Amino acid sequence: MLDRLKAALGARFGSAPALAEEHLPHGARGADVLADMASRRVMRRYTDRPVDPALLDALCAVALSAPSKSDLQQADIVVVTDKAQRAVLDELAPGNPWMKGAQAILVFCGNNRRHRLAFEWRGRPYVNDHLDQFFNASVDAAIVLGTFVAAADRVGLGTCPISTLRNKAVEVSDLLGLPPHVFPVAGLGVGWPSFAGVMSPRLGLEVTVHHDRYDESGLQEKIAAYDRRRRAVQPYASQRHVDRFGDDPAYGWSEDKVRQYSVPDRADFGAFVRRKGFKLD
Repeated sequence: MLDRLKAALGARFGSAPALAEEHLPHGARGADVLADMASRRVMRRYTDRPVDPALLDALCAVALSAPSKSDLQQADIVVVTDKAQRAVLDELAPGNPWMKGAQAILVFCGNNRRHRLAFEWRGRPYVNDHLDQFFNASVDAAIVLGTFVAAADRVGLGTCPISTLRNKAVEVSDLLGLPPHVFPVAGLGVGWPSFAGVMSPRLGLEVTVHHDRYDESGLQEKIAAYDRRRRAVQPYASQRHVDRFGDDPAYGWSEDKVRQYSVPDRADFGAFVRRKGFKLD
């Protein structure tokens, strides 16, 4: 099991930590769990097999068992299975045609409303009305989403996050009936996988794991190495905005991300958040 874990981490990051059996309190069982987590795949292709609503509810409960900032519990999940609702949601994310094949779409929301209502019920002023309130609720929702993904993996379901719902945040919010101070963070497609999926390589651990102090020495060279590694094992099927930037024979992750965000995107989200009642100072 330890070899499987190291192999998964090596495939993901290009190298694996120097882990030995004595480092794992539960031995092979712990290594097996970690190997499963390190090997996870984003899943965009699903079978027609339904996902039982009771299972979705159980996974939501497991996800909502995740840590919450100061026990504020500022995350909600909207499970969308109604065909009419799904059709509208699919239209609001046209760049994700695979959504139609998911058995359910879950929308993870930040919810600062309940906290504020508690102040109203007690007739007390809400003195911390600033950016941190939006940030706390966003992080709570993101932690719940990540926990749901991990739980779904353990029962054999496939998932894929859908951040493009924020491109139409007003329409999504209206469709789901989200009141003030409740906002969509991301969607999640859920279904039974129709294939094994593909592991996406990640930036090397020497880029993203720091000890004692942040360190970006040699960062450009390290990212260039990652570009080459990713191009070798998972080349991009197409290049973004070729009409603007041309064809790049060395196209890799860094060029893809630069091209992706070279076009204005989601510039109205701040205005949407303010209309939801948040102050972002």
